[in-house]
Amino acid sequence: MTTDDEVVAAAKQGDPDAWRELYRAHASRLLLWLRTRRTGEESPEDIASGTWLVAAEKIAGFHGTSEQFAGWLFGIARNQAANARRRALRRDQISLGGPSSTDPGPEGASTDSDWVRRLLATLPERERDVVTCRAVLDMDVTTTAAALSISAVSVRVAHHRGLKRLRSQIAIEQSSGSA
Repeated sequence: MTTDDEVVAAAKQGDPDAWRELYRAHASRLLLWLRTRRTGEESPEDIASGTWLVAAEKIAGFHGTSEQFAGWLFGIARNQAANARRRALRRDQISLGGPSSTDPGPEGASTDSDWVRRLLATLPERERDVVTCRAVLDMDVTTTAAALSISAVSVRVAHHRGLKRLRSQIAIEQSSGSA
């Protein structure tokens, strides 16, 4: 069994400095990752806030280092985002309104980050999540596997396939743009 490092042990005891250290280490990457996911009508910031609340409630059950905390935290965020999507779908079904847009981006993606988000959106969900964790957030295979609740082999395969699809998509865009 992995023992807790000092930061995690202190966070379990409610030490605000330990929580600040964990937050500083993971908050910006978590928010960046959530911005690449569909979260229903809830903002990535709201999902991130909910993720930190759940982490604070459930930290007693976590055993590991502050590095392993990232995988655990991103797993919570994945579940929070999935719950938000389900809530949005239920609201859409109940309201019987017109189709709702799941792409709230500005018209005419004008920035590099908009272009990257649009390209990532063309990938199947698993590949998008893995490529985001590995290439955008610079997570290792083990942390990515823990965050997404999949095996390390699945991470490697999805990463390879996702990058291959992205290269194909970029080639298509370049050939249609130069025509």
